[in-house]
Formats: sequence, structure tokens, C-alpha cells
Amino acid sequence: MKLKRIHEMEAYIHSRGTVSIDELCEHFEVSKNTVRRDLDKIIQGGNVKKVYGGVVSLDIDQLQPYEKRDTKHDKQKALIGKYAASLIEEGDLVFIDSGTTTRHIAKYLNPDMALTIVTNNLDIINAVSEYPNYRIFVIGNTFKAATRSFVNVEDQGFFDRINITKAFMAASALSVERGVTNSDMLEYEIKHQIVNKTPRNFLLVDNSKFDRAALQTYASIDTFEGIITDLPPTEKYIEYCEAHDVALYYPTEG
Repeated sequence: MKLKRIHEMEAYIHSRGTVSIDELCEHFEVSKNTVRRDLDKIIQGGNVKKVYGGVVSLDIDQLQPYEKRDTKHDKQKALIGKYAASLIEEGDLVFIDSGTTTRHIAKYLNPDMALTIVTNNLDIINAVSEYPNYRIFVIGNTFKAATRSFVNVEDQGFFDRINITKAFMAASALSVERGVTNSDMLEYEIKHQIVNKTPRNFLLVDNSKFDRAALQTYASIDTFEGIITDLPPTEKYIEYCEAHDVALYYPTEG
């Protein structure tokens, strides 16, 4: 119960940006001492800091509208998406995650391939819906406009039945200490289930996502066969990836 309240409190802070202690007491119906203890735990994550009378979210991606996140690092994201598309082969059954980087994959897919796509992203669905050789399965039964994604999977047996060959995943942040993290609690279950089901997972992140942490860890870095990014990370990540057989890809123009 306490851990659930802490997760919900952090999500509430990120959704509001700045929140007073009094507001948290009222919203969660707990005492100031309880709020302060919970905030001490939340602040350790590095995405919330204390201000006079309350706290402020440091999770910039969570606060920015989708349109602004979509154009940030757009050139790098397009290169990452293009490289990811080159890893998709005839007959694959792929999962393409919802995100401002993964959505670029659709631009570079070969429409003549026979391909099955599972996704929870509206932009992916729209981009490939007219490809006659593609089968498309949409996961999630609730549309979330802020992330242009479908969430809330009521049929948990879906994850047991589906046989995905490759998954191309997004993340809000990653770190060696906290793994691969995401800001959206509603997307957590899909991400977590997919990477645990799929034999070949690829993470698509630009360099700004390294050495940060978001609300929830949905996978460890070594869950991924490869990380597709735009610049080499620090030596700590290179050593970690070498030790855990995680490939690092740095696509360039040309």
C-alpha cells in the first residue's frame, strides 16, 4: 500500500509540475509527516526536488506536450528510427513501442515486405495502415492523447499467446543503477510484458536519455540485444554493455 502510494504520488507530482505539501496531504488523505516521508523516498530518484512549501518535477519530458517532445532531437531520432527499420526482415513479427523516437521507424519500412506489426502507437498505425502486405495488431483499449498511445490491456493472456520476434522499445531515461525507465505508469505493463516475452529487444534512445531516471523501471539494460543511439555514451555504459553482451549502434547519415 505504501509503495503504491509513493508511485501514485510521484506520478501526481509529474502531472502537475509543482505541488505543495498541503495539496499532497489533501489529495492522498494522509498527514504531513507521511507526505514528507514519502517525498524523501521520491526525491532519491532524482526527478523531483524540494522547493519552499512543496516539490517540483524535474522530469522535463513528462511535462512537455507530445508535439514539443516530438521535435526535440528530431534529426537524431530519425537516424535512430531508420537504423532500427533496417533490422526488420521479411516475415518478422515485430512490436513497435509508442514514443517520439520509435515512431520514425514507420517512415523507413519496406512496404513490399510481408510483415506483422504489434503496436500501441497511433502514429505507427496511421503510417502503415495502407500497406497491403502488413498485418497490424493494436494493443491497449484506452487511448491516451498526451502520448498518442493505447494503454490498459485487460486480456493479460495476450502476452502469453503472441510470439514476437523483435521488439523496438522507447524509454524516458536509462541508467546503469536504475535500468530502463519510463514516465508513464499506464504504459509500464505493456513495456514490461513485451520485453520479457520477446527474444530480441532493441532500445531506441538519443544521448539525452542516458544517466537519468524516470518514474518506473520496466527492464534492466541487459534485457536488450542492442541500444540504438546517436552518440557514444560515457565509458561506464560502454563497459557495462561489453560485459553484458549489449551491442551499441550509432547510425550516421549516408
